[in-house]
Amino acid sequence: MVYRTIADSPADWWRSAVIYQVYPRSFADADGDGVGDLPGITSRLDSLADLGVDAIWLSPFYRSPQHDAGYDVADFCDVDPLFGTLDDFDALCDSAHALGMRVVVDIVPNHTSSDHAWFQAALSAPPGSPERARYIFREGKGPDGALPPNDWQSVFGGPAWTRVTEPDGSPGQWYLHLFDITQPDLDWTQEQVRADLDDVLRFWLARGVDGFRVDVAHGLVKAPGLPDYTAEERAGAAIGDPATSSPYFAQDGVHEIWRRWHKVVAAHGPDRILVAEAWVQPLARMALWVRPDEMQQAFNFAFLMTGWDVDEMRDIIDDSMSAFGDVGAPSTWVLSNHDVVRHATRLSLTAPNPQGHGVGPGFPGLPEVQHGVRRARAATLLMLALPGGAYLYQGEELGLPEVIDIPDSARQDPSWFRSNGERHGRDGCRVPIPWESDSPAYGFNTTGVTWLPQPSDWAPFARDAQRGHDGSTLELYRSALRLRAEHGLGTGTFAWSDSPAGTLAFDNGPMRVVTNVSGAPLPLTALDGEVLLASAPLDQDVPADTTVWLRRAR
Repeated sequence: MVYRTIADSPADWWRSAVIYQVYPRSFADADGDGVGDLPGITSRLDSLADLGVDAIWLSPFYRSPQHDAGYDVADFCDVDPLFGTLDDFDALCDSAHALGMRVVVDIVPNHTSSDHAWFQAALSAPPGSPERARYIFREGKGPDGALPPNDWQSVFGGPAWTRVTEPDGSPGQWYLHLFDITQPDLDWTQEQVRADLDDVLRFWLARGVDGFRVDVAHGLVKAPGLPDYTAEERAGAAIGDPATSSPYFAQDGVHEIWRRWHKVVAAHGPDRILVAEAWVQPLARMALWVRPDEMQQAFNFAFLMTGWDVDEMRDIIDDSMSAFGDVGAPSTWVLSNHDVVRHATRLSLTAPNPQGHGVGPGFPGLPEVQHGVRRARAATLLMLALPGGAYLYQGEELGLPEVIDIPDSARQDPSWFRSNGERHGRDGCRVPIPWESDSPAYGFNTTGVTWLPQPSDWAPFARDAQRGHDGSTLELYRSALRLRAEHGLGTGTFAWSDSPAGTLAFDNGPMRVVTNVSGAPLPLTALDGEVLLASAPLDQDVPADTTVWLRRAR
């Protein structure tokens, strides 16, 4: 089957863009307090322009008590002093635009921080008040209301409901928090909530942002009556069974919200975008988020979660091209982000690793580091050769593996605490990244202080140790992004090519891409074309865990 991606126009830049995720806490720290900040990001933007990305996406930098690394927002329209000021944001945005990169920012509409003025007003107001109506407050079950309204469980572990103490000191209503106890869910049936978030979008659009990555874009709307959700139903929903859909995720009502947001964003220019973080199965259902009147992109998490297996990879690529193509959207490919085990480790794990659980000391089946990096390089070249958009997560261009040996006392992910240490969580992919091999904190700052400890053996991964060195992971990424742009791979025409067992081969315009996943070595003489780039050194063959890009013979 042949798949064609619609060619770019200036307004459709996102169809083929490579967007780099900046996790502000861990990118660069200008003031030396151990936490990354906006001036630090601005000081390093030239490195991202040099890498060759089209845009950056900033994870949250808003005012927050930081119980969930900023995804607990206390003020949507201000910068947390930890990261800087609104003037610092404006300077960052202006600098990125001057370097030819667009700026996408995170927006967190499912919930706020419990410190937000809206929630504090709700706690002070009586049941049934407009203040409480912003959130999902309910009476408890049982004769004295001492039981939660239903059996829903938090994504981070434990109950999804917490009971409040009323202003008079009596036990009161319960509020819903699908995530941490400090992240109460907003009630999106309320027009005041919808109007307020419209204003938040307009605030940042007026400051020059080019789009929004929407956190929990499959959430927001809950099933009427908030029905119980049994363990059997949760298991069915986890594998995409439409007969057991979640009462709080992927409800049809969310699409009305995204159509409204589409109009708000489009009013500021046809080139502004919305990006869905929608953990939805199957792919045909995920594609509903990117219909023409809703969002522009949705992360392809099905691709991210696919194992290093030829049949699985081929099926997910076919399904992706078909599902997104049916609604006129490109697939948006991704291999790593701030919520998952880095793919330089994940693709080589030999034991099950459910999403969000993370890996830590004692995890069975941890790979040897260089084996994981080799497989990650091959996966990246495969991904960047596919038509559509692509996202990179900071540090993957350095080949960073997941950090395993974080002391228990240093862990900060709420899932670690809410699971009583059963889940190591996401700290391992969030460690501050290395810039300079011989500097304090590897150049993250000048003081050597970091909010999460960096491994002692990261000097070879530092950017200055790789820049200009043939064969380094950084140079592989730079070359891949240059060739991707030169050959128009993001808007190319895709077609599978025959290949031996254990391998994948496809054509994208003038390029032939061959990935040897687990097959026998492929003789170079049998390949059709001139080698332009390879993820690992080639001798006479393409070995396993290697991807090669070739200019096809005419």
